[in-house]
Amino acid sequence: MKGKLGSAITNLTSAKELLGFVWRGRTWWLTPLVLVLALLTFLVIFLEGSALAPFIYTLL
Repeated sequence: MKGKLGSAITNLTSAKELLGFVWRGRTWWLTPLVLVLALLTFLVIFLEGSALAPFIYTLL
């Protein structure tokens, strides 16, 4: 369980750095990319143990 929590915290830190880069650099065109990456990250983390996991991995 600690491994998943540490991974989630690392992902949040990376997301915070990416959003900070977008904010400072005025590169708003990256916003859709950030949102899609966040959605895929949450799908992989939260559906990892479910029966839908094999189908999600085929989409990626």
